[in-house]
Amino acid sequence: MSFVISDKQKTFLKEVDDICRSIRQYEEKCYLEERLNEKIIPEFGKIGMLGCPISRSYGGLGYDILTYILAIERIGEEGNSLRTFFSAHTSIGQMVLQGWADEDQKSEYLPKTCDGRSIMAFALTEPMAGSDPSSMVMKFEDRGNYFLLKGKKHWIGNGTCAKVVTTYAKEADGSHPGKISAFIVDGDSDGISTEEMINKLGLLTIKNAEIYFDNCVVPKKNLLGLKGQGLNIAYSALIDGKLSVAAGAVGVMTDCLEESVSYWTAREQHGSPLAKKQLIQEHLARIAVNIESSRWLVYRAALARQNLHDYVEQLKTEDHQWHRNNKDYYLLRSDADNLSTIAKFHASNSAFDSANRSVQIFGSYAYRKSNRVARHFLDSRAITIYEGTNEVLELKMASKILGDNYRAY
Repeated sequence: MSFVISDKQKTFLKEVDDICRSIRQYEEKCYLEERLNEKIIPEFGKIGMLGCPISRSYGGLGYDILTYILAIERIGEEGNSLRTFFSAHTSIGQMVLQGWADEDQKSEYLPKTCDGRSIMAFALTEPMAGSDPSSMVMKFEDRGNYFLLKGKKHWIGNGTCAKVVTTYAKEADGSHPGKISAFIVDGDSDGISTEEMINKLGLLTIKNAEIYFDNCVVPKKNLLGLKGQGLNIAYSALIDGKLSVAAGAVGVMTDCLEESVSYWTAREQHGSPLAKKQLIQEHLARIAVNIESSRWLVYRAALARQNLHDYVEQLKTEDHQWHRNNKDYYLLRSDADNLSTIAKFHASNSAFDSANRSVQIFGSYAYRKSNRVARHFLDSRAITIYEGTNEVLELKMASKILGDNYRAY
């Protein structure tokens, strides 16, 4: 198992770092004003980050999963709001198309998403369908020449600005009644409207939306994958979603550590620097352990996800009519899913713990959103909830050990 990266990859990651530093103050300003940072698309677009892991054939950089995850880790240092933009656009957006769309769909949509002309979103969650997406109530009807979508999605990242939305709905009747299918929906389709979700606790520069589908017309050619296969597609997307959350969490902890060390060594109380206090040093040590333990779980999960990607791409080359129904595919997918679950569970809990410790040490200085660790604290609370609540992930990990006969959900 090797995590060695090339000089070319190092150069790209340095470019990501430079962009993060250049927009830091503006991102902080946007956070306090609770608005989208409009510099994200042009600035990161200049270095190709908007299509980092997407094949060069479709306008991306063609980097491996580990390189993408290292970039997400660095972006995470600027906060989960910024990182969530890329998760919605790439991890559960573009990568879904790259993995499941047909050639015509990829050629039509991916180039525009790689150069920033189109931003992506992933519309799965509903008011009554969160941890259990199979309970969704959104419906679609097959009208012969097109599909008609009816329902509502909410908490959709990039929902107010996305021009392409992968959307999931149950068939009302027809050949697969009750089965979930996936669709590529254009943001300007007839019958679609959005409403920004406000008064959030954190994540204040990522724009979440409720999306309404009022007899939304979707062309037949925009069915993603096979009819009735939607839940399988959604669950595969969540592997990448969990991995992105975990990588961003490592970045959060790294920034919390840097901010805290700077503060602890500079501020004196009771005649000596805070950094000399043993209880302060205990917090420092725990954050360091949180970072290192999470980082290697994330990198290992990234390599497992790469193995799955490589296997799928090889099969596509060998057989254009292949289907994901063989044992080797499911073993690789199960491994990637399990490792991303462990990484997300551990890293998100560790990030919230680290941010909480940092706030405690800063004391009243960190009780305002103008403080970086305060923003990490608010945003890290969310990552223990989305892309699979950590309670559900615990059950998922346990059933992996015990077997499906012991599933608690």
